[in-house]
Order: sequence, then C-alpha cells, then structure tokens
Amino acid sequence: MGGGRVSMFLSRKRGVLLHFTSLNGPYGAGDLGPAARQMGELLVQGGWTLWQMLPLNYPNPAMGYSPYAAYGAFPLNPTIISIDDLVSQGLIGADLAKSLRVPLDDPWRADLAGAFASRRRAVEEAFRAFRGGARQDLEEDYQGFLEDNSFWIHRWGLFMALKESFRGEIWTRWPSWAGRFETALAQAGGELLDRSEFFKFEQFLAFRQFRSFRDFCASRGIVLVGDLPIYVAHDGMDPWAFPELFELDGEGNPVEVAGVPPDYFSDTGQRWGNPLYRWEVMKEDRYHWWFMRLKASLQVFDVVRIDHFRGFAGYWAIPFEEETAVRGRWREGPGSGFFDLILERFGFASPEEGKPCPLPLVAEDLGVITDDVTSLRLKYGMPGMRVLQFAFSGGEDNPHLPWNHEALGVAYTGTHDNDTSLGWWLKASPEERGALRRMVGRSLDPEGAVEAMVRLILCSPSRWRVIPLQDLLCLGSGHRMNTPSSVKGNWVFRAHRVEPRRLLAWSI
Repeated sequence: MGGGRVSMFLSRKRGVLLHFTSLNGPYGAGDLGPAARQMGELLVQGGWTLWQMLPLNYPNPAMGYSPYAAYGAFPLNPTIISIDDLVSQGLIGADLAKSLRVPLDDPWRADLAGAFASRRRAVEEAFRAFRGGARQDLEEDYQGFLEDNSFWIHRWGLFMALKESFRGEIWTRWPSWAGRFETALAQAGGELLDRSEFFKFEQFLAFRQFRSFRDFCASRGIVLVGDLPIYVAHDGMDPWAFPELFELDGEGNPVEVAGVPPDYFSDTGQRWGNPLYRWEVMKEDRYHWWFMRLKASLQVFDVVRIDHFRGFAGYWAIPFEEETAVRGRWREGPGSGFFDLILERFGFASPEEGKPCPLPLVAEDLGVITDDVTSLRLKYGMPGMRVLQFAFSGGEDNPHLPWNHEALGVAYTGTHDNDTSLGWWLKASPEERGALRRMVGRSLDPEGAVEAMVRLILCSPSRWRVIPLQDLLCLGSGHRMNTPSSVKGNWVFRAHRVEPRRLLAWSI
C-alpha cells in the first residue's frame, strides 16, 4: 500500500459509477460473476478505467437493502456471490442454480429480496457440501480466512446467528445474556454456534469471489473505487460487539444520532439514525477499530471514498427522540489527531503540503462544507468531489463549476443521491437550463443536454472523472439509484440493456 496506489491520483482517468447489484443477471440482482466480467471488458474497451461502487457491506432488509444501512462495517453483502461461479467451482449443481433464477416484473428494476433468497439457498447447499467433507480442498483457505479476519468474523457469525434465532429483532430487545459478545459466546448452545459457522462460511465465499474479481480488474487496468460510510447502523454487529465505542445509554439505545441539517436534498435535513462515536474512547487505543476498518476496506478496494468526510471535522448530532434532523447541533469531530494516528499506524508520516495522502482515500465533501472541513481535507492531500448538477446556482466561485475543479479531485455529473442528468434537465428551472446552454454555447434538447453534461465532466481539470452509468445510457428519473429522505423504490436500478456504443463513443 502507499506509493503505487496513491500515484494513481496523479494520472488522468475516467470511470463509471455502477453498483454491482445494478448489473444484469438471472438471479434477481447483479453479482460479481459473468456479467461483471463482461462489463469490465466493455469498460476497458471504452477507456473507462475507474469502476466506482457503493458500499459492499451486508445490508439490513428492513432498511430496504440500502448499502448505507448495513449490519456490520466489515462483512460483505452476500449477493455479490455469483451463483454461476459457484457452479463452475463445483460448489453447487447446475440444476439448483437453474431453480434459483428470479423472474422480474420490470427488467430495469432488481429484486433485492429475491437476490438475497437465491444466494442464501445456494450458500446453504455449498455449506452442507463443505461441512460434509466434499470440499476438503477449501479447508486450509477457510481457516486462513478466519485467522486473517479474526478481529470481526467470529463476532459476526454469532451476531447473525442470534439475529436469525430472534427473528430479526434489534439486538437491544434480545435477552440480556445475548446482549454482548463475550456473554453470548459463553452461553450460546451448540445449535447457535453451528449456525454461526454458516455465516462465517458465507463471508468466506463472498471474499473469495471478490478477490478473484479484483484480480480480474487489476489484470485489465481497472481501478476499483469503494465507498466507506462514516457511520454504522445501530442495529448491527459493531454497536453490539463494541458498545464502549458508541454513545449508547444503559439499554443500548443511542443518546444522539447522526444526520445532516436541512440542505439541497431536504428541507428537514436527513435523520440517518446511526449512533455516534465516543471519539475520546476510540482515541485511547489509537483508533484501533477504525484502523482495522480502513485496513479491511483497502484490502478489498484499490481506493476508498470516505462518505460524509465532514464528520471528522464537525458532525450534526440529533437527539434520539427527534423525528427529523432540524433540531440538531454541531459537535467537534476528531480532526487531524485522528488522521495523524491512522497514518502512523499504517506506517506513514503526514503528507507534505500539496502532496497526496499516503493512503488512497477520497473525501466526500458535499453538503454544508465549512472552512475547517476544507482545511482538514487539504492538509492530508485527499481528493474532494465536485458535482456538475450543483454548479448552476450561486456565483462564479461555486466550486462545482467545471473551471473551478481542482486537479486533485474527482468530478461527477451526479452521484447516487442525485437525479439522473436527464431527470435533472427535465426538472431544471429556466435559469439552470439557460446556464448550461451558455456554458456549452448552443441550444440543447434533452439528450443533447445529457451529452453536454457528460462532456463537461470529461473535460474537467480534475484528473479523475466519474459518470453514473444511467447518464451514459441517457436514462430518466425512473432509473435514479436513491432519493434521499425516502425509503421506497431505492437501490433497485438494474442495467437491463447496455448498448456498447453508449460506452465506446466517448473520445475525450
């Protein structure tokens, strides 16, 4: 880690924002099997060498399978597991795979629940074969995986076995003996421990297949960009297994929760509901949990985007009982002390002014950004983000205007939280449309507006430029990935049909 990966920020690259669940495939949602490799080959042919995804963690079904509402900071989403690859690897039979195909009412919308169910059945079969001794060749790899991930994997297995046994109830409602890892481990019966082995094996398969996919991408020069949410879910392994690190009351409930104040996306702000960190407690062991989290993320991805980077400078704290984010308060984050210790633990000194951070991290610095946030990002040489859809209001100093983009930065037409560029244009005000027309110097129809926005980003001074696949396909609002502050209809975009010309036609 270090010089080789960080030097990537110094070369000019373009890429696509496309989550793996949005890939095509017969099992409800995309995975890292044949469709992912086909997409990788197509990206390389078109000169797209960055592939950015959303968080890959294990999502909570009760939260709409949001990648930002996961059961843990470390485990992978099991729907990345390719059923077709399990067949080719001899872990399940072709007849079972055929029975696991998920019919879709709308081929442009994934069935995330169906995708979960199909992978569960496939992994159950593979696990039975493994436990029955049919695949002893995997035993050494499996034990090595458990050893390499011992910080979290045993906690994860037991947490999920308990959650399953209590029918999905939040951990604060479990019997007192199950409320903490050490107590639960001491008192759990054989059936629970056996079930915990299944959830460990599921992660083994997910990580094994992802490692193969990453090797495939590396061999073709594709840089994988991941996404690390700053917070974790309350109903997850981490507050259960490491409660001392979170601001929880005596019953395990958050005292205050995370979110953002009213902004571009919502008049009432966003109440995310995540528990806040006890930063001073974390500092006592030199941010060990964070170090392990970043280390794990950088073993999966080449580069990691830190979502809501501003929370390290200052964060919005909302009383737990509040229903919206309006009545919150700003609290001071861990700041430079955090990054100094993290870099030291990775074996790096803090970067010199103007030099890239020794760790390949991108700072998501959107929303309410104050000078202290910008100073913190620049001090550690992290690329920030610029979004063209935000460029058409304010004055000439708007940082999202293409001519204001920084070279050490990542420029987008929009992110997963934005409307598609076509949807944005169709809803834009006359003033916004006029600003885009003046920017490109010609009249625009809807498809021409999308093409103009893509080309503006591809011409950005930022060395890294990323376009959501929906914009390259010129898709409308019905295909956006997420609408902030809403809980229905998100995360289900599926790239049912990708015309190669849409990816191969860009010469900039």
